[in-house]
Amino acid sequence: APETVAALIEDAKTLFDATPELEVTLEANPTSVEAGRLHQFRQAGVNRVSLGIQALDNRALSFLGREHSAAQARAALETARNLFPRLTFDLIYARPEQTLTAWREELTTALQLADDHLSLYQLTIEPGTRFEALHRQGAFTLPDDETAAALYNATAELTQAHGMAAYEVSNYARPGCESQHNLTYWRYSDYLGIGPGAHGRLSFANTLLATRRHRAPEPWAERVEQSGTGQTSAEELAPQERAQEMLLMGLRVQEGIDLHRFYTRTGLQLDDAVDQTILAQALQEGYLTRTPRTLSATADGRLRLEALLAALVL
Repeated sequence: APETVAALIEDAKTLFDATPELEVTLEANPTSVEAGRLHQFRQAGVNRVSLGIQALDNRALSFLGREHSAAQARAALETARNLFPRLTFDLIYARPEQTLTAWREELTTALQLADDHLSLYQLTIEPGTRFEALHRQGAFTLPDDETAAALYNATAELTQAHGMAAYEVSNYARPGCESQHNLTYWRYSDYLGIGPGAHGRLSFANTLLATRRHRAPEPWAERVEQSGTGQTSAEELAPQERAQEMLLMGLRVQEGIDLHRFYTRTGLQLDDAVDQTILAQALQEGYLTRTPRTLSATADGRLRLEALLAALVL
Protein backbone atom coordinates (compact mmCIF):
# COMPACT_ATOMS: atom_id res chain seq x y z
CA ALA A 1 0.00 0.00 0.00
CA PRO A 2 1.22 3.58 -0.64
CA GLU A 3 1.23 4.34 3.11
CA THR A 4 3.50 1.32 3.66
CA VAL A 5 5.87 2.61 0.98
CA ALA A 6 5.92 6.01 2.72
CA ALA A 7 6.69 4.38 6.08
CA LEU A 8 9.53 2.31 4.60
CA ILE A 9 11.14 5.35 3.00
CA GLU A 10 10.81 7.35 6.23
CA ASP A 11 12.34 4.52 8.28
CA ALA A 12 15.23 4.19 5.83
CA LYS A 13 15.98 7.91 6.13
CA THR A 14 16.19 7.61 9.92
CA LEU A 15 18.70 4.72 9.63
CA PHE A 16 20.88 6.05 6.80
CA ASP A 17 22.10 9.42 5.59
CA ALA A 18 20.00 10.25 2.53
CA THR A 19 21.86 11.95 -0.30
CA PRO A 20 20.19 14.95 -1.99
CA GLU A 21 19.94 12.97 -5.24
CA LEU A 22 18.45 9.88 -3.55
CA GLU A 23 16.83 7.58 -6.11
CA VAL A 24 13.70 5.79 -4.87
CA THR A 25 12.44 3.32 -7.48
CA LEU A 26 9.14 1.47 -7.26
CA GLU A 27 8.27 -1.43 -9.54
CA ALA A 28 4.60 -1.46 -10.51
CA ASN A 29 2.32 -3.27 -12.93
CA PRO A 30 0.27 -1.25 -15.45
CA THR A 31 -3.03 -2.77 -14.33
CA SER A 32 -5.79 -0.28 -13.62
CA VAL A 33 -5.52 -0.98 -9.87
CA GLU A 34 -1.82 -0.18 -9.53
CA ALA A 35 -1.91 2.64 -12.10
CA GLY A 36 -4.67 4.25 -10.06
CA ARG A 37 -2.35 4.44 -7.04
CA LEU A 38 0.62 6.04 -8.82
CA HIS A 39 -0.26 9.51 -7.52
CA GLN A 40 -0.22 8.18 -3.94
CA PHE A 41 3.14 6.47 -4.54
CA ARG A 42 4.56 9.77 -5.75
CA GLN A 43 3.30 11.50 -2.59
CA ALA A 44 4.90 8.70 -0.54
CA GLY A 45 8.35 9.75 -1.79
CA VAL A 46 8.92 7.56 -4.84
CA ASN A 47 10.72 9.57 -7.54
CA ARG A 48 11.34 6.85 -10.14
CA VAL A 49 8.85 4.24 -11.30
CA SER A 50 9.51 1.06 -13.26
CA LEU A 51 6.48 -0.34 -15.08
CA GLY A 52 6.29 -4.01 -16.09
CA ILE A 53 4.89 -3.44 -19.58
CA GLN A 54 6.65 -6.36 -21.39
CA ALA A 55 4.81 -5.82 -24.70
CA LEU A 56 2.63 -3.31 -26.53
CA ASP A 57 0.72 -6.05 -28.34
CA ASN A 58 -2.31 -7.80 -26.83
CA ARG A 59 -1.52 -11.18 -28.37
CA ALA A 60 2.01 -11.07 -26.98
CA LEU A 61 0.75 -9.99 -23.56
CA SER A 62 -1.58 -12.99 -23.48
CA PHE A 63 1.29 -15.32 -24.38
CA LEU A 64 3.47 -13.79 -21.65
CA GLY A 65 0.71 -14.28 -19.09
CA ARG A 66 0.27 -10.59 -18.30
CA GLU A 67 -2.95 -9.28 -16.76
CA HIS A 68 -2.96 -5.89 -18.48
CA SER A 69 -3.81 -4.88 -22.03
CA ALA A 70 -1.77 -2.74 -24.42
CA ALA A 71 -4.24 0.11 -23.86
CA GLN A 72 -3.79 -0.12 -20.09
CA ALA A 73 -0.03 -0.08 -20.56
CA ARG A 74 -0.18 3.13 -22.60
CA ALA A 75 -2.53 4.75 -20.10
CA ALA A 76 -0.26 3.84 -17.18
CA LEU A 77 2.75 5.23 -19.00
CA GLU A 78 0.99 8.53 -19.68
CA THR A 79 -0.03 8.80 -16.02
CA ALA A 80 3.47 7.98 -14.79
CA ARG A 81 5.14 10.46 -17.13
CA ASN A 82 3.07 13.26 -15.64
CA LEU A 83 3.84 12.27 -12.05
CA PHE A 84 7.43 11.08 -11.74
CA PRO A 85 10.71 12.87 -12.52
CA ARG A 86 12.03 9.59 -13.92
CA LEU A 87 10.32 6.67 -15.61
CA THR A 88 11.39 3.34 -17.04
CA PHE A 89 9.58 0.31 -18.39
CA ASP A 90 10.50 -3.06 -19.81
CA LEU A 91 9.78 -4.88 -23.06
CA ILE A 92 10.55 -8.46 -24.06
CA TYR A 93 11.57 -9.24 -27.63
CA ALA A 94 12.59 -12.31 -29.64
CA ARG A 95 9.12 -13.66 -28.92
CA PRO A 96 7.61 -16.53 -30.92
CA GLU A 97 6.90 -15.56 -34.55
CA GLN A 98 8.16 -12.00 -33.95
CA THR A 99 9.67 -10.48 -37.07
CA LEU A 100 12.34 -7.81 -37.32
CA THR A 101 9.85 -5.41 -38.92
CA ALA A 102 7.29 -5.93 -36.18
CA TRP A 103 9.87 -5.38 -33.43
CA ARG A 104 11.17 -2.20 -35.05
CA GLU A 105 7.61 -0.84 -35.15
CA GLU A 106 6.89 -1.83 -31.54
CA LEU A 107 10.17 -0.40 -30.25
CA THR A 108 9.67 2.83 -32.20
CA THR A 109 6.30 3.24 -30.48
CA ALA A 110 7.88 2.44 -27.11
CA LEU A 111 10.58 5.06 -27.60
CA GLN A 112 7.90 7.65 -28.29
CA LEU A 113 6.29 6.73 -24.96
CA ALA A 114 9.57 6.48 -23.04
CA ASP A 115 11.23 9.11 -20.92
CA ASP A 116 14.90 8.50 -20.13
CA HIS A 117 15.33 4.75 -19.64
CA LEU A 118 14.23 1.41 -21.10
CA SER A 119 14.93 -2.22 -20.18
CA LEU A 120 14.75 -4.43 -23.28
CA TYR A 121 15.17 -8.15 -22.64
CA GLN A 122 15.48 -11.02 -25.06
CA LEU A 123 13.05 -13.82 -24.20
CA THR A 124 14.85 -16.79 -22.70
CA ILE A 125 13.50 -20.12 -21.48
CA GLU A 126 14.30 -20.72 -17.82
CA PRO A 127 14.39 -24.33 -16.52
CA GLY A 128 11.43 -25.40 -14.43
CA THR A 129 9.06 -22.73 -15.70
CA ARG A 130 5.75 -23.07 -17.53
CA PHE A 131 7.43 -21.68 -20.64
CA GLU A 132 10.08 -24.38 -20.49
CA ALA A 133 7.45 -27.13 -20.40
CA LEU A 134 5.48 -25.62 -23.28
CA HIS A 135 8.64 -25.11 -25.32
CA ARG A 136 9.70 -28.71 -24.74
CA GLN A 137 6.25 -29.89 -25.88
CA GLY A 138 6.58 -27.88 -29.10
CA ALA A 139 3.80 -25.43 -28.24
CA PHE A 140 5.94 -22.59 -29.59
CA THR A 141 9.35 -21.92 -31.10
CA LEU A 142 11.71 -19.00 -30.57
CA PRO A 143 13.50 -17.05 -33.31
CA ASP A 144 16.75 -18.65 -34.48
CA ASP A 145 20.13 -17.21 -33.44
CA GLU A 146 20.51 -15.15 -36.62
CA THR A 147 17.11 -13.51 -36.17
CA ALA A 148 17.74 -12.94 -32.46
CA ALA A 149 21.03 -11.22 -33.27
CA ALA A 150 19.30 -9.02 -35.84
CA LEU A 151 16.67 -8.07 -33.25
CA TYR A 152 19.40 -7.18 -30.74
CA ASN A 153 21.27 -5.05 -33.27
CA ALA A 154 18.08 -3.26 -34.30
CA THR A 155 17.40 -2.55 -30.63
CA ALA A 156 20.80 -0.88 -30.25
CA GLU A 157 20.33 1.09 -33.46
CA LEU A 158 16.89 2.48 -32.63
CA THR A 159 17.67 3.34 -29.01
CA GLN A 160 20.88 5.11 -30.02
CA ALA A 161 18.98 7.17 -32.58
CA HIS A 162 16.66 8.17 -29.74
CA GLY A 163 19.57 9.34 -27.58
CA MET A 164 19.74 6.28 -25.34
CA ALA A 165 23.04 4.46 -24.86
CA ALA A 166 23.28 0.72 -24.19
CA TYR A 167 24.99 1.09 -20.82
CA GLU A 168 24.26 -2.57 -20.02
CA VAL A 169 23.35 -5.63 -22.10
CA SER A 170 19.60 -5.10 -21.69
CA ASN A 171 19.37 -1.52 -20.41
CA TYR A 172 19.36 1.75 -22.32
CA ALA A 173 19.40 5.27 -20.92
CA ARG A 174 20.06 8.89 -21.70
CA PRO A 175 23.37 10.11 -20.20
CA GLY A 176 23.05 10.49 -16.44
CA CYS A 177 19.77 8.56 -16.27
CA GLU A 178 21.13 5.08 -15.62
CA SER A 179 19.47 3.03 -12.88
CA GLN A 180 21.48 3.68 -9.73
CA HIS A 181 20.39 0.56 -7.83
CA ASN A 182 21.13 -1.70 -10.81
CA LEU A 183 24.56 -0.12 -11.28
CA THR A 184 25.26 -1.00 -7.64
CA TYR A 185 24.75 -4.70 -8.43
CA TRP A 186 26.64 -4.64 -11.72
CA ARG A 187 29.59 -2.80 -10.16
CA TYR A 188 29.59 -5.37 -7.36
CA SER A 189 29.19 -2.85 -4.57
CA ASP A 190 27.56 -3.50 -1.20
CA TYR A 191 23.77 -3.60 -1.02
CA LEU A 192 21.15 -4.57 1.54
CA GLY A 193 18.43 -7.03 0.64
CA ILE A 194 15.69 -6.71 3.24
CA GLY A 195 12.30 -7.90 1.97
CA PRO A 196 11.01 -11.39 1.17
CA GLY A 197 13.41 -13.32 -1.05
CA ALA A 198 15.94 -10.49 -1.11
CA HIS A 199 19.66 -11.15 -1.51
CA GLY A 200 22.42 -8.86 -0.25
CA ARG A 201 26.20 -8.41 -0.42
CA LEU A 202 27.83 -6.84 2.64
CA SER A 203 31.54 -6.37 3.26
CA PHE A 204 33.26 -6.19 6.64
CA ALA A 205 37.06 -5.76 6.67
CA ASN A 206 38.28 -8.58 4.40
CA THR A 207 35.01 -10.50 4.51
CA LEU A 208 32.17 -10.37 1.99
CA LEU A 209 28.88 -11.89 3.09
CA ALA A 210 26.12 -13.17 0.82
CA THR A 211 22.85 -12.72 2.71
CA ARG A 212 19.42 -14.09 1.92
CA ARG A 213 15.93 -13.45 3.31
CA HIS A 214 13.12 -16.01 3.46
CA ARG A 215 11.39 -16.09 0.09
CA ALA A 216 7.73 -16.49 1.16
CA PRO A 217 6.19 -13.28 2.58
CA GLU A 218 4.32 -14.93 5.48
CA PRO A 219 7.27 -16.85 7.00
CA TRP A 220 9.47 -13.81 6.35
CA ALA A 221 7.04 -11.61 8.34
CA GLU A 222 6.90 -14.15 11.15
CA ARG A 223 10.72 -14.17 11.39
CA VAL A 224 10.77 -10.38 11.50
CA GLU A 225 8.23 -10.35 14.33
CA GLN A 226 10.14 -13.01 16.28
CA SER A 227 13.76 -12.02 15.76
CA GLY A 228 13.81 -8.66 14.02
CA THR A 229 14.96 -10.01 10.66
CA GLY A 230 13.74 -12.33 7.93
CA GLN A 231 17.29 -13.43 7.18
CA THR A 232 17.84 -17.15 6.60
CA SER A 233 21.57 -17.21 5.75
CA ALA A 234 24.75 -15.13 5.73
CA GLU A 235 27.58 -16.98 3.99
CA GLU A 236 31.14 -15.75 3.58
CA LEU A 237 32.18 -15.77 -0.06
CA ALA A 238 35.64 -17.10 -0.97
CA PRO A 239 37.89 -14.97 -3.22
CA GLN A 240 37.16 -17.15 -6.26
CA GLU A 241 33.40 -16.85 -5.67
CA ARG A 242 33.70 -13.07 -5.44
CA ALA A 243 35.72 -13.00 -8.65
CA GLN A 244 33.13 -15.11 -10.46
CA GLU A 245 30.29 -12.84 -9.38
CA MET A 246 32.15 -9.64 -10.22
CA LEU A 247 33.05 -10.90 -13.69
CA LEU A 248 29.54 -12.15 -14.39
CA MET A 249 28.04 -8.83 -13.34
CA GLY A 250 30.71 -6.36 -14.40
CA LEU A 251 31.12 -7.46 -18.00
CA ARG A 252 27.42 -6.79 -18.56
CA VAL A 253 27.98 -3.03 -18.36
CA GLN A 254 29.60 -1.00 -21.10
CA GLU A 255 32.11 0.57 -18.71
CA GLY A 256 33.45 -2.87 -17.80
CA ILE A 257 35.45 -3.77 -14.70
CA ASP A 258 38.00 -1.59 -12.93
CA LEU A 259 40.93 -3.98 -12.47
CA HIS A 260 42.32 -2.30 -9.33
CA ARG A 261 38.89 -2.46 -7.72
CA PHE A 262 38.58 -6.07 -8.88
CA TYR A 263 41.67 -6.91 -6.82
CA THR A 264 40.58 -4.97 -3.73
CA ARG A 265 37.08 -6.47 -3.88
CA THR A 266 38.04 -10.10 -4.57
CA GLY A 267 41.63 -10.46 -3.37
CA LEU A 268 42.60 -11.91 -6.77
CA GLN A 269 44.32 -10.53 -9.82
CA LEU A 270 42.26 -10.85 -13.00
CA ASP A 271 44.67 -13.38 -14.53
CA ASP A 272 44.09 -15.71 -11.56
CA ALA A 273 40.31 -15.66 -12.04
CA VAL A 274 39.92 -16.37 -15.77
CA ASP A 275 40.91 -18.98 -18.32
CA GLN A 276 44.04 -17.47 -19.88
CA THR A 277 43.56 -19.18 -23.24
CA ILE A 278 39.95 -18.00 -23.56
CA LEU A 279 40.92 -14.49 -22.46
CA ALA A 280 43.63 -14.29 -25.14
CA GLN A 281 41.25 -15.55 -27.81
CA ALA A 282 38.47 -13.17 -26.77
CA LEU A 283 40.85 -10.22 -26.89
CA GLN A 284 42.23 -11.26 -30.27
CA GLU A 285 38.78 -11.78 -31.79
CA GLY A 286 37.52 -8.44 -30.51
CA TYR A 287 35.01 -9.70 -27.96
CA LEU A 288 36.88 -8.15 -25.02
CA THR A 289 39.04 -5.06 -24.60
CA ARG A 290 41.72 -4.78 -21.92
CA THR A 291 43.62 -1.71 -20.80
CA PRO A 292 45.99 -1.34 -17.82
CA ARG A 293 42.94 -0.20 -15.83
CA THR A 294 39.87 -1.98 -17.22
CA LEU A 295 38.44 -5.12 -18.81
CA SER A 296 35.27 -4.67 -20.85
CA ALA A 297 33.18 -6.47 -23.43
CA THR A 298 32.79 -4.97 -26.89
CA ALA A 299 29.44 -4.74 -28.67
CA ASP A 300 30.20 -8.06 -30.38
CA GLY A 301 31.22 -9.53 -27.03
CA ARG A 302 28.01 -8.47 -25.31
CA LEU A 303 26.06 -10.10 -28.13
CA ARG A 304 27.76 -13.40 -27.18
CA LEU A 305 28.18 -12.67 -23.50
CA GLU A 306 26.46 -15.72 -22.03
CA ALA A 307 28.62 -18.19 -23.97
CA LEU A 308 31.73 -16.05 -23.48
CA LEU A 309 31.34 -15.88 -19.70
CA ALA A 310 30.69 -19.62 -19.46
CA ALA A 311 34.05 -20.27 -21.10
CA LEU A 312 36.05 -17.42 -19.56
CA VAL A 313 35.24 -17.47 -15.84
CA LEU A 314 36.94 -20.11 -13.72
